[in-house]
Amino acid sequence: MPGPFVVPFHGDTDLPEKVDVVVIGGGIIGASTALELAERGLKVALCEKGGIGHEQSSRNWGWVRITRRDPREVPLMAEALRIWPGLNEKLGRDVGYNRAGITFTCLTEKEVEDNRSWMKNLEGYQIDTRMLTPEQFAAMNPGSRLDIKGALFTSVDGRAEPQRAAPAIAEGARDRGAHVLTECAVRGIDLKAGKVCGVFTERGYIACDAAVLAGGAWSSLFAGNAGIRLPQLKVINSVVRTKPFEGGPESAIWTNGFAIRKRQDGGYTVANGLENIVDVVPDSFRFLRDFLPALGAEWRSLILRGGMAFVDEMRIPRRWKMDEASPFEYCRVLDPKPSFDLQDKALANLRKAFPAFEKAEVAQRWAGKIDVTPDAVPVISPVEQTPGFYIATGFSGHGFGIGPAAGRLMADLVTGAPPLVDPHDFRFSRFSDGSKISIISGF
Repeated sequence: MPGPFVVPFHGDTDLPEKVDVVVIGGGIIGASTALELAERGLKVALCEKGGIGHEQSSRNWGWVRITRRDPREVPLMAEALRIWPGLNEKLGRDVGYNRAGITFTCLTEKEVEDNRSWMKNLEGYQIDTRMLTPEQFAAMNPGSRLDIKGALFTSVDGRAEPQRAAPAIAEGARDRGAHVLTECAVRGIDLKAGKVCGVFTERGYIACDAAVLAGGAWSSLFAGNAGIRLPQLKVINSVVRTKPFEGGPESAIWTNGFAIRKRQDGGYTVANGLENIVDVVPDSFRFLRDFLPALGAEWRSLILRGGMAFVDEMRIPRRWKMDEASPFEYCRVLDPKPSFDLQDKALANLRKAFPAFEKAEVAQRWAGKIDVTPDAVPVISPVEQTPGFYIATGFSGHGFGIGPAAGRLMADLVTGAPPLVDPHDFRFSRFSDGSKISIISGF
């Protein structure tokens, strides 16, 4: 099943012999990290096994939101909201950013109170967020037939184009001196006296002082080969792209039956607002204890699916040598088949709520694999047991919007600069130091 069309990016042909930092993974997190490091004058190599932004970074909804975030992510997302508006000028390229607002509907009075309570997380940030009455929502979204009790609206939230953003940021990193290597899988890290001294790629060796793993859904497998246990699972979300048409809402909307956002071309990205598929695979059992709290909190929104995915992943080697092909070279792009049932259900719910969408034609369908941690909060952290090794992964479906700020925070950690925000909640050690792993209400 072909994924979305991503703005083409042509990688460098020459492999550098030595850099200061190698960033592993060319999604929006890796590209943003490379950009921030290169801006600080460091020599950087960004290595991607496939194409820049070809996995979840181009397959997500394209939302740039602080609304309904886990409170632990709010400070970092507030910084991201300051970065996004200046990206076009900074990069000299269009990322499709538009601050058009995002609305979360409330179907019950309890949801109204829950959302009103969540707003306390934004106190002190001077962010325009407010509860709408049903009448105010209807005035803002003409033609809506949604029967709601209210809605949470944040005007400074917005959207950008996933198929444009990561390539544009990677080009910005290259403009600042970074080497950007596509179809160049990193097989593993090299250690000297326990510290990172280089990486092995399929195209050769790169000496470096630090390596940042921003491998998305592949991060746990990569870390495992280095002897590092990173609890992470994959969740599949399916997306529909419509052809351009007139009459749809300008701001993005989430409700129980669907989620939508207007695209730069006048079409819409449509997804199921609640349900996601989780394939039962060997990692489901390896990390079962880690994910039990999440399963208990989110089981209503997860569709557990058995099948060939278990066998396919069981066949993937978990250990490999640096002089042999790694699993990353046998699968350049994760391109799962979308769930037509979930997509068609979302479209039916959308057309019932907004009759204008009856004339919207489906242009494309795709799915992506989201990298999820046990507490649905990312890891942005050094790995204490391996000096010089850092991890930026597990963004749990929230990575696109927060990506530019996550890259800046990771650059702070690598260079020893004062961190953009307190990184404590993103520390890798929380999964092994006895900390209680908890799911905090958000979305």
